[in-house]
Amino acid sequence: MGAETLLLTMNLDTIGQMSCNPAIGGIGKGHMVKEIDALGGQMAVNIDRTGIQFRRLNTSRGPAVRASRAQADKKDYQFEMKYACEIQAHLDIRQGMMESLLIDANTIQGVGVKGGIAYRGHSVILTTGTFLKGKIHIGDFSYSAGRSGETAAAKASEGLASIGFELGRLKTGTPPRVNGRTIDFAELEEQPGDDPPRPFSYAVDKIEQEQIPCWVTYTNDHTHQLIQENLARSAMYSGKIEGIGPRYCPSIEDKVVRFADKDRHQIFVEPEGRRTLEFYINGLSMSLPEELQHQIVRSMPGFTKAEIMRPAYAVEYDYAPPTQLYPHLETKRVANLFFAGQINGTTGYEEAAGQGLVAGVNAVLKVRGEDPLVLSRSDAYIGVLIDDLVTKGTLEPYRIFTSRAEHRLLLREDNADYRLMERARTLGLVADDIWQKFLTKQQLVRDELERLKAVRVSPTEKIQEVLRRYRTSPLKESTSLIELLRRPELNYHHLLELAPGGAALSPEAAEHIEAEVKYEGYIQRQENQVEKMQRLESLRIPPSFDFAVPALNLSTEGRQKLDSIRPQTLGQASRISGVSPADVSSIMVLLHTQQQGLVVGEKV
Repeated sequence: MGAETLLLTMNLDTIGQMSCNPAIGGIGKGHMVKEIDALGGQMAVNIDRTGIQFRRLNTSRGPAVRASRAQADKKDYQFEMKYACEIQAHLDIRQGMMESLLIDANTIQGVGVKGGIAYRGHSVILTTGTFLKGKIHIGDFSYSAGRSGETAAAKASEGLASIGFELGRLKTGTPPRVNGRTIDFAELEEQPGDDPPRPFSYAVDKIEQEQIPCWVTYTNDHTHQLIQENLARSAMYSGKIEGIGPRYCPSIEDKVVRFADKDRHQIFVEPEGRRTLEFYINGLSMSLPEELQHQIVRSMPGFTKAEIMRPAYAVEYDYAPPTQLYPHLETKRVANLFFAGQINGTTGYEEAAGQGLVAGVNAVLKVRGEDPLVLSRSDAYIGVLIDDLVTKGTLEPYRIFTSRAEHRLLLREDNADYRLMERARTLGLVADDIWQKFLTKQQLVRDELERLKAVRVSPTEKIQEVLRRYRTSPLKESTSLIELLRRPELNYHHLLELAPGGAALSPEAAEHIEAEVKYEGYIQRQENQVEKMQRLESLRIPPSFDFAVPALNLSTEGRQKLDSIRPQTLGQASRISGVSPADVSSIMVLLHTQQQGLVVGEKV
């Protein structure tokens, strides 16, 4: 966007380091990677350059939940991302540990760095990861660290508390890494990638590099017995860990306790790169002592002689409950100070990247004196994520899922560019070549939709034979291709067999056409719901609005929550836990009767 920017980090060599699983995407997460790409971010391009296995998930299900995932070469991903930062215009990179915020008149002025250096700027974004008072636990052993081998940031956490920010404590973990020379792959199930692999980024036409397989094994009764007998030695179950862990990414101790009826759990054996023999044992996160970890790993098929190169561990860290933020991720307590990533209570690379991108855009817009970028729940999964955080808060590490979005049929992977790229172009985030490519795709899709409406097929024997092969009913009369595409048994590629001659569309464009045609009625219904919700979103609540006035007649809980979160619109107020529809109606009536500058569709 042209703003002079400094990236300040504790260690330049760990820019882009994948602390946990060397993979990008997944259900919900893959959707966000597409959105990040449509908004001009680097993540999708980076994984397309460095991925070693690409897979589409949920391909047999509806388009709303189909998602992309790719295993990365861990070091290649890191080096590519570091280089992308180094060559970025207007971006300087410095190594240093932030220890204090420089504030004057409740407005950020810069940061103080260990050693006495001060960096001054018009806005600051904090992306602290797991480093705020980070503490690693392996059984009875614990030590201060942000992640294995790296120093924690203690003073930064103290500085935030001294300013008045509320802090909480969360926990996450990572599984052991095992030496591939000691794994018997003949006893594992091979899990190949897709052929051909589909890129994440709209800027990438084809994945050039060769893919390599992942593998699957399972825990068993012996594995579970070892864990059950040693729960007291787990840092999580012994009471050493204060923070709350991620509900949807449980440790193996949690799985064994919470799902005691299961006799086995699936474990994914994933390579960390082409030039390393380290394998990431996905699904075996734990905080048990290292000697016990060896026994647990060796209890599984294919791992009887396995050697652990890096033990699993749990990491505990501070975060700032995100209800202290506005929807554009600026803090309410200090102007021009933004929080993004795990400091806001999220977990995952994709969740952090989405927040970082929005915070970065808004840091520039704030300096320019322009209106902020706020993505709604119907715009993007990034919008769902941020709205959940700032409106509802979180008491555990937050992870995005498709089930968190009420309009998920509108938020598909195939239409992320349609939803977001024009807005990103206006902000200066999308290069000319990418924008032209998008316009060309739009035209091809429009032309192909027109062709599908115009071309009709007759019930000839050849057509009927094709329809029988795909187990759909025969034609009784001449029918348009678009009507045939509405049939659940047929997809876009079947139409090309029935009536060749369509444009050469990318798989994503073809999927976009198919979803728009097959789910037209449902999409229209969701768009109508969004339109109704937008009326509430357009009713803005002035910053000075007093929720304590007796005329409001709010519930006690509703009043407390509204006063704490200070929603900016009636729509946001309606989504706060504990705020009833009657509370929302009272606010709406008072806004009108007191004529406090409420203007539908305009800022106050």
